[in-house]
Amino acid sequence: MITLDTIQAAHDRIRAHIHRTPILTNRTINEISGVDIYFKPENFQKIGAFKARGGLNAILQLSEQERYHGRPMGPVTTHSSGNHAQAVAFAARQVGTKAIIVMPKTAPQVKKDAVKGYGAEIIECEPTLEAREAGVQEVIERTGAVLVHPFDDDRVIAGQATAAKELIEDADFDLFFDVIMAPVGGGGLLSGTALATHYLSPRTKVIAGEPEGAADAVLSFNSGKVEKAPYIKTIADGLMTSLSERTLGYIRNHVTDILTVSDAEIIAAMRLVWERMKIIIEPSCAVPLAALLKNKEQFAGQKVGIILTGGNVDLGKLPF
Repeated sequence: MITLDTIQAAHDRIRAHIHRTPILTNRTINEISGVDIYFKPENFQKIGAFKARGGLNAILQLSEQERYHGRPMGPVTTHSSGNHAQAVAFAARQVGTKAIIVMPKTAPQVKKDAVKGYGAEIIECEPTLEAREAGVQEVIERTGAVLVHPFDDDRVIAGQATAAKELIEDADFDLFFDVIMAPVGGGGLLSGTALATHYLSPRTKVIAGEPEGAADAVLSFNSGKVEKAPYIKTIADGLMTSLSERTLGYIRNHVTDILTVSDAEIIAAMRLVWERMKIIIEPSCAVPLAALLKNKEQFAGQKVGIILTGGNVDLGKLPF
């Protein structure tokens, strides 16, 4: 069970290793949407994504345990299309251990280069969840590495929850947020966001955005069991993973709704942020804003916090 104390402990643990990212607003986007939007730009975070929070919280706890037992920390492993891979590689470097990362061959080159830059070893696999999991299992059997799962891990979820915690604490108004939004892939960030909001601003709704081309979470949310997307084809490469039983439980308990958007809507939202806010965000990051813009009447006149999840874009493959 992740409690408020768990989230606070995670924040205390990782605080020295992360940026406390600011809150940004943009008058033009507010006028277009009819909504007061408060952006939490985790594209400014270490490694360029919120994932640094969860990766650090998990690996720093492993490091604490190893120090307590008086032995050196062994290697860690995970599978990821990019941002969690960078998070684990970065966190492993912080504690002086090795990271072995299984990444799909189709992962953006900019993310592979960053993982290597943090000193991790990359093992490439086919772009399926089965191949990723098989690759990690082989690494564990061969090296004894400890798995730091991208989302099916309470330590990771508690770390991700610190982004929403900061957003709620740093808001410069006395009233609560009406809504806080995040994208959903495997559900680690959405789970953490929902839990932090539940404890710190219980009247605030949590609503997720999901690509139509990887729409498993909305099916799982509605049915109450982990579902697979009918097809996987989206520009939002960071959101192609299905929920776990763990993340589905948190989401069903604390999330109000999941809204789906097309790739065209994702690209339009991404371009809007680039042009109007002058900051770089990746396609997965644009999904919640795309969902808000698609459903403006649902959010009209409200105060909405949006977690901008990352900015690791392959500049050679921009969609505009």
